Amino acid sequence: MPSVLQISDPHLSPRSPLFRENVAIIRRLAEADPPDLVIATGDLSLDGADREEDLAFAAELIAAFPAPVLSLPGNHDTGTDRRLSKRQPVDDARLDRWRRHCGPGYGVVDLPGWRVVGLNSEVMGTGHAAEAAQAAVIAEAAAGAGARRLALFLHRPPFLADPAEAGFDPWCVAPEGRPALAPLLDHPGLRLVASGHIHLHHRFARGPVRHVWAPALSFTVAPSQQPGLPGERRCGALLHSLGADSVETKFLTHDEIVTLPLDDIREHTYPG
Repeated sequence: MPSVLQISDPHLSPRSPLFRENVAIIRRLAEADPPDLVIATGDLSLDGADREEDLAFAAELIAAFPAPVLSLPGNHDTGTDRRLSKRQPVDDARLDRWRRHCGPGYGVVDLPGWRVVGLNSEVMGTGHAAEAAQAAVIAEAAAGAGARRLALFLHRPPFLADPAEAGFDPWCVAPEGRPALAPLLDHPGLRLVASGHIHLHHRFARGPVRHVWAPALSFTVAPSQQPGLPGERRCGALLHSLGADSVETKFLTHDEIVTLPLDDIREHTYPG
């Protein structure tokens, strides 16, 4: 069965040695048993939203994985909704910088029996022109899926527990950004929604659809900063094996992978 390696939130920069070895360990595991596809679900860079060298460095390390790579942006890469970051809103310059180094930021990959769709969550709900362009891609991807099962990947999850959640929450897509996702979220073939951003590993099901939050390859966030959010605070990656009608997800880690709390490294991680 086809397999997809999901890596998320490595926060890489040439200015810091942090987290590089975690990425290298997962790459070595992948080299021993190569997946069919690698998807990087955002925050590849430490501060690519303002530093081109961070994006270039991250893109080079991710490209070294032993499979085709689809890279999706996170808030550290392109900026995001102004409600989450007034200092780094997503804009044309930041999106162009991402495209130069990492590709379009969305994509559709067909594997045997499956259609894998990767999206840019950072434009959702912003009103930026890229949001409407991506909505057309979403509709086309869903309409052309045929009998394939669907797997959706993005940086921020569409919602935390229920698609009817109201109000802006920094950990998921804003409510006004969700309608464009409806062709995929309501598609009868959807079986997987996989995201990053939260720095937690958590799984839950809604009908036949498995929702999976990927662990970060960088650091964890204190429970006090994520009240009510369930999950495992440990760094690693995920390997999704795509079966005939379901997905088996394996947590990939290693004894040498280091899990650092954000509070211990904050001054090295978030731009001032």
